[in-house]
Amino acid sequence: MIKTYFYNHSEQRMEHDVNLEELDKLLQSPDDLLWIDLYDVGGDELQYIAKLFNFHPLAIEDCLHISPRAKVDRYDDYYFFVVHALRYNEESDDEITTSELNIFLGPNYLVTIHRHRLQPIGRLAAICLKSVDYMNKGADYLLYSIVDGITDEYFPIMDRLSIRVDELEDEMFGQDLEEIIDEFLALKRTLILIRRVILPQRRIFAITNGQFQFPVQEENIPYFIDLMDHLERLTDSTETFRDLVNGALETYSSFATAKTNEIMRLLTIISTIVLPLSFVTGIFGMNVVIPYAETAWSLWVILGGMLLMTLGMIFWFKRKGWI
Repeated sequence: MIKTYFYNHSEQRMEHDVNLEELDKLLQSPDDLLWIDLYDVGGDELQYIAKLFNFHPLAIEDCLHISPRAKVDRYDDYYFFVVHALRYNEESDDEITTSELNIFLGPNYLVTIHRHRLQPIGRLAAICLKSVDYMNKGADYLLYSIVDGITDEYFPIMDRLSIRVDELEDEMFGQDLEEIIDEFLALKRTLILIRRVILPQRRIFAITNGQFQFPVQEENIPYFIDLMDHLERLTDSTETFRDLVNGALETYSSFATAKTNEIMRLLTIISTIVLPLSFVTGIFGMNVVIPYAETAWSLWVILGGMLLMTLGMIFWFKRKGWI
């Protein structure tokens, strides 16, 4: 599905579903802005748009295949962006999934391509049907609005992950080892994927040598600085959560190790007590003639000696602080 939104600067109004065969006319004025949104399109529709704008085949190839990392490529008269939106479903096996968004940024046009429905794109498109607010500040501002909408959806995910980290820290000493380890590993995988998405996007919009990697109008620079601040906060949050998860996992591992050592210590003490008793019973259980074996009080003497040995060892272990 191809949707078009055209801002006519001279008349200060929006037009929709314009005729793309008149592309030269639509892009004639540098103050006008054309936004083309391609949602779940086939190869023929994508090639049609590529032919109209003379997009590079490598950029089109990236649109046809899933790109795991965000990036920006510079071509002769346009820039090609790959960014990712995040979908979070705690009940699914894959808690975090990504939705790729490809963007072509030209002097007075913007082309967005995505396979899945993206709420930030939908909200922005609905506003552009009635208002010129997002279209009258240039293509770079429209780019900012789209990426900022995607970035804002990261924060509720980070808030939920923060709650999950706190819950795991509170519950980790009362759950089974296998269950708590699975929870921690799932959370670590989620954080790694989020970090893998955020870090490249932060590099795209970072200021290098005093300028952005793509042209930004002077009046729109504060918006991109704010976007960069959001990405920095998200990066810091992922680093903090990763450290918290690693620390909690190490604490739980230490606790499990200490618990295992306590059990082994108790078993060792029991074995130490039983060992001499087994030695005594082994001697008197031999199939040979034992002195005083015929007397009635010999059994009680042996049992009394074994009891004294046991009590003596328990007293000694307590004195040493072993039990």
